[in-house]
Amino acid sequence: MTSGPEQRVVHVPDGLAGERLDAAMARMFGFSRTRAVALITDGHVQLDGEVAGKSDRVHAGSLLDVTIPASADPLEVKAELVEGIRIIHDDDSIVVLDKPVGIAVHPSPGWTGPTVVGHLAAAGFRIATSGASERQGIVQRLDVGTSGVMVICKGERAYSVLKNAFRQRTVDKVYHALVQGHPDPLTGTIDAPIGRHPRADYKFAVMADGRHSVTHYETLEAHRFASLLEVHLETGRTHQIRVHMSALKHPCVGDLTYGADPTLSERVGLERQWLHAVRLGFEHPDTGEHVEYSSPYPDDLARALELIRDSY
Repeated sequence: MTSGPEQRVVHVPDGLAGERLDAAMARMFGFSRTRAVALITDGHVQLDGEVAGKSDRVHAGSLLDVTIPASADPLEVKAELVEGIRIIHDDDSIVVLDKPVGIAVHPSPGWTGPTVVGHLAAAGFRIATSGASERQGIVQRLDVGTSGVMVICKGERAYSVLKNAFRQRTVDKVYHALVQGHPDPLTGTIDAPIGRHPRADYKFAVMADGRHSVTHYETLEAHRFASLLEVHLETGRTHQIRVHMSALKHPCVGDLTYGADPTLSERVGLERQWLHAVRLGFEHPDTGEHVEYSSPYPDDLARALELIRDSY
């Protein structure tokens, strides 16, 4: 839906004094935080007559001037079928699917490509849960460049139960990662906090003041140039496996963002990181029974692994 530009000029109430601007906007206007940040970053927000930054603090009585541009809502869900999404399981409460690479889970500012949420809408799945409309039913996310198994909740009860299970870390999230070199020890745990990279907004890094992050790994295969790992996530931070393996100097093969060797990436034909969500296990929100779903390696990762196996 497209409409004309909208101007909102308001004074900051006493109760929001000291809040970051993006958080204050989310509370005052009902925006998602991501949409508030997008408007600020694009220069559509002024605070007391000055162009604002997302981390600026607001003061009681400050004049907030927001222009919502005349464009389609970047977070509007576009219902369109996406080639390659495979439904693994479907019942009254959940739908489990195999997400291909190149698909976002939900709409976000700056992303104009296909989404899992849009596919489900076009395919006739009815998702009705609390939270922002563009994230209905989402209890976990996979990066655009990461493929594999994920679960979406259809209704409020399942959403509440599984959201809590992820929060309590009772969901078994298993990934396979092909990383450069050979981690030492071959089996181990990485306990290192992760925060946004100080010099690159699109990246994350191990940071002393970051969020608690724990990754368990086990070497399944060791080859001349790379090792295939099974990874269990105890926490679920953005880019967690990629950041932790890069911090160990063993980045995922193909992950140029986090320091992978471009020559090796080209040799095995990879245009993204070798990382795949292979299994997801949890207690079904209706029955309480433990269920587990899996996803095979997609063609590009399978081919790259075979080339690594054949390298002596």
